[in-house]
Amino acid sequence: MSDVIAPTAQGDSSRTERFRDALLAGHSGDGWRVTTPAPAVPSPSPAPGSAAPALRTGPVVVEKADALPVPYEEIAKLRSRVAEQLATATAETPGMSRDDQLQLGQSLVNSVVSLWATDYAATSGALTQAGEQAVRKAVLQELFQAGRLQPLLDDPDIENILIAGDRVRVDYRDRPSREVGPVAESDAALIALLNQVVRTQGQAERSLTSATPLLNSRLRGGARLAMTAYVSDRPHAAIRRHRTHSQRLSDLRALGTLDSSLEQFLTAVVRARKNVIIAGSQGAGKTSLMRAMALEIPRTERIGTLEDSFELWLHKDANAPEVVALEAREGNGERGPDGRPIGEVTLTDLFEQSLRMSLRRVLVGEVRGEEALPMLRAFNSGDGGSMATVHAKSAEMVIERLVELVEEAGRSERSAYRKIALSVDFIVYVRLVDETEVGGAKHRFVSQVVEITGVGEHGIPSRQTIFGPREDGSGYREARAVPHMLPQCIGDLRRAGLDLRVLQQPWGAWEQPLRTVTEL
Repeated sequence: MSDVIAPTAQGDSSRTERFRDALLAGHSGDGWRVTTPAPAVPSPSPAPGSAAPALRTGPVVVEKADALPVPYEEIAKLRSRVAEQLATATAETPGMSRDDQLQLGQSLVNSVVSLWATDYAATSGALTQAGEQAVRKAVLQELFQAGRLQPLLDDPDIENILIAGDRVRVDYRDRPSREVGPVAESDAALIALLNQVVRTQGQAERSLTSATPLLNSRLRGGARLAMTAYVSDRPHAAIRRHRTHSQRLSDLRALGTLDSSLEQFLTAVVRARKNVIIAGSQGAGKTSLMRAMALEIPRTERIGTLEDSFELWLHKDANAPEVVALEAREGNGERGPDGRPIGEVTLTDLFEQSLRMSLRRVLVGEVRGEEALPMLRAFNSGDGGSMATVHAKSAEMVIERLVELVEEAGRSERSAYRKIALSVDFIVYVRLVDETEVGGAKHRFVSQVVEITGVGEHGIPSRQTIFGPREDGSGYREARAVPHMLPQCIGDLRRAGLDLRVLQQPWGAWEQPLRTVTEL
């Protein structure tokens, strides 16, 4: 269902003019409300293929795409015509329901485009039925949604939308990135469009302006938008899409992220209330794995999720335990006497509040700053079983990354190492191997599970690899995580239901090694 623009109660003066101006400007004006339905939940990615695809030769072609059969200037003219008629009709019938407004808008678009198509055919050539329908859709999107950006938001195969002025690139889940046509005619129009998207589809309470040149917002459907202007060469935006919701560990096994041995191990880790750091690079699948592990928490438990922007969505999942979902909030751009942005609520603030909420576990969407210190404190209190994600280049770098973040919070390196050693039980590293540019696929899989076994030599946390890659002398290699050794806490895991036989399979439960184009 498309968006609907409806008047709010703000007097009747200049109703037609205000509604018309809002429509012509492409965003809500004073006293008008624009609502947008949640985009469709993206479909899950297929499991990595068992056979390696043929290696392409020659350079990767960067495509430019524009599905419209006419210049976009024609869409802008049509939008203006429909906006005038729709503003007049809506102002004359103030009690019109939202569904009636949408139906009227669609009817006006059909009528205006049909008349225009007749004139256009006489001067520029007739359009096909599909072409005329594409024009109608584009006009509706300009009126009620995000214009040329909307088809990208609706495409279930797109993982990221990266915008730099008039250059737009999209990352797909299963094929190479490509450049598409611009989504706005100018930098000013792009800023207006992005502000419209935040206003109608996001949760931010402010706009991208010269006073607030940095803006982050969660969009409906779980996408995350980060944008900047005025402090960069051109307006920039990055929209990250989460394609999977409510997936369990068994679903990730079907996708090739882990095998049944690791699935059973991680299930036991959750039920044994072990504290886990899930690490990896951007887009590797850290959030998806933590969400799947969280669904193994007994539904009778009360847990808290702390995130910059909601991405876990456990509070919307009927299969999840009882969830107190807390979300950080940016300030309004002005600063108070303490130097902090007015209205700002940080993850550190949320940690302090969560300690008063009678939570059995705390799940942190992503640790990237001084909140690492209260996170470790939360890990070290209560019954355990908390989880968090962190960006790191490798499993070996996770501890150093956490140390760096704790030092930023004002603690010494020695103190940071000790807190990690006493708070974290396991590090699970998720790896992304993107071979789409060389004729392959994107492979997301757990590559290592490391156990933290306490304070070791020189005060540094001691650790051992429980799951990791393996190869034999003949060149046979498995890059995904397979069993290496029994963890020190094996007794706790056995009591949580782990069958030791799953750790006695040197190659795990994989039927064959991961097939890739390049050697990992």
